[in-house]
Amino acid sequence: MRVVLLSCLMLLAACQSRPMLPPPAPLAPLGREHADLGRIVDLASGRTISPEQLLDRLAPAERVLVGEQHDNPDHHALQLWLLRELSRLRPQGSVSMEMLNPDQQNKVDQAQAAARAGQEITDPFDTLAWQPGWDWSLYGPLVLHQLRQPYPLLAANLDRVDIMQIYRQRPTLQGKHSSASDVQERLLADIRESHCGLLPDSQLPAMLAVQQQRDRRMAETLLSAPQPSLLLAGAFHVRKDLGAPLHLADLGAHTGNVVLILAEVGRSVDASMADYVWFTAAQPEQDHCAKLRP
Repeated sequence: MRVVLLSCLMLLAACQSRPMLPPPAPLAPLGREHADLGRIVDLASGRTISPEQLLDRLAPAERVLVGEQHDNPDHHALQLWLLRELSRLRPQGSVSMEMLNPDQQNKVDQAQAAARAGQEITDPFDTLAWQPGWDWSLYGPLVLHQLRQPYPLLAANLDRVDIMQIYRQRPTLQGKHSSASDVQERLLADIRESHCGLLPDSQLPAMLAVQQQRDRRMAETLLSAPQPSLLLAGAFHVRKDLGAPLHLADLGAHTGNVVLILAEVGRSVDASMADYVWFTAAQPEQDHCAKLRP
């Protein structure tokens, strides 16, 4: 019995000590000659660090928030790499995703049980009630990997019915960090810009409430999830100066949070926004406002 136990411990140690796999090669078409491509920056010091150093710094954190650009394939490939490599250094407690709503959680749980039993997910739109707005060709490999893991995959967004209720009747946001006037003014400016200046001013307070309640839900999910927890969301949602980290502070979690933003080369990310930035190749710019203008 002792020999078997020692053999199991040796196998576990061997798995945990395997060499780090290199990060994936760029997939997006632009910026491949940029000097910052592949660069990881510790924003507190401004120093460039290696992928292995980044993993060593993320591993002890209770909560890791990873921000992405939704349409960039490099960001999804790096997220998958991060999750695989972090598992060498620590047992993951849970992963939460902005792309999942609470009304999908039962289906996700059932799909995870099936995937762990070796069954294939052939139709994610049926099996997971996957939302067409999130490109499955980008998210599929990451989600399928997560379904096979021993820790839960959790919804971190709001259901549509909740969003409509917030829109109709704005709740009072509790907490000095997230309700600070400068935070709300900057969020309002971003909402106005992201909607191409076409939203009537009367709708902006409701849109702000929805944005902040989504960030609050992400923070609540991170805190209630098995630790260590990790969140995958749009970069704006994980920003330290505007997003979920402010809500974590309002909920009493002032420490234990680490923010990594995946950013296309040429983007500006500073220490007020994140702890680390990883620069990737870029997707072609799209003028989303062009089709909305008369």
